[in-house]
Amino acid sequence: MKFEILGVIEEVKTIAAGPSLRIRGFLQKAYGGSRWWKLKGVATVRLRSGQIRRVELHWYEAHGVGRRDVRIKRYVD
Repeated sequence: MKFEILGVIEEVKTIAAGPSLRIRGFLQKAYGGSRWWKLKGVATVRLRSGQIRRVELHWYEAHGVGRRDVRIKRYVD
């Protein structure tokens, strides 16, 4: 699903980090980086249809690599 994040991501929390990530090997091969975190947060996004919704996002992040594989987990509003 294509979407655009409007503003900042709020209420950011760590779900998992380091060896507890199931896809850590894939992330290291695809993007590099050594220590990966799986994070979640709430943000306002613009969907492909033009709707603006408040959603919970999940993504992976590593120092020097940045935010990768951002996806919408659920709609908050």
